[in-house]
Amino acid sequence: MMRTIVIGDIHGGLKGLIQLFQRADITPNDKLIFLGDYVDGWSEAAQTIDYLLTLEKQNQCVFIRGNHDVWCYDWLKKATIDDVWYLHGGKETIQSYHNLEASAKQQHLDFFKRMEDFYIDEQNNLFIHAGFSSMHGPETERYSSNYSWDRTLWEMAITMDTRIKKDSALYPKRLLLFNEIYIGHTPTLYYNEDIPMNGCNVWNIDTGAAFTGKLTGLDIKTKQFWQSDSLQKLYPNEKGRNKN
Repeated sequence: MMRTIVIGDIHGGLKGLIQLFQRADITPNDKLIFLGDYVDGWSEAAQTIDYLLTLEKQNQCVFIRGNHDVWCYDWLKKATIDDVWYLHGGKETIQSYHNLEASAKQQHLDFFKRMEDFYIDEQNNLFIHAGFSSMHGPETERYSSNYSWDRTLWEMAITMDTRIKKDSALYPKRLLLFNEIYIGHTPTLYYNEDIPMNGCNVWNIDTGAAFTGKLTGLDIKTKQFWQSDSLQKLYPNEKGRNKN
């Protein structure tokens, strides 16, 4: 039976992705939905994209665009370096591209270009990197940057008063639009957790792989999840996006 596995932010940690797939026993029958931020952090950003390009030839894959992917795409397209990006993993990403041929870079550029801002499946589940602010859903979002930057959706879901019922006028309209919502972007490490977190019908799958956390994949039907080791352990001679 085909599983649908949603995968959190990778941030250039290819070793973690491979280990996660081994532990989850991923097969070509599994549908894989990636929540974005494939680059910036660990040293294998370009190699991660190569791996994903190969992976989509055997698995049904959905690739959501993250804010770090927007930065990387701009660099690949225009060769301009955003100062903030450079300090938040961009440097490591640029270094990973040093020995990549021009034809491969073009394949990567095309890959970043065709990523999706969000994805809605047949069960009305939403998959998005960060969030959206429109009461009518991401299709009517006025500011497209919210897809990869918004944190208000998650902050609202995680702090909701559970006494408020769905039929109450106080219940947030954004949460009523979908069966479940899956996001990345905001590391659960911010809440002292290194496993997926759930608030209302929102699931946060970013378990801090860019920092001291692990990379996570979750079966959206059973909610069983699998994790790699800490990426910091898999890349012992690197800092990732850790400051120290």
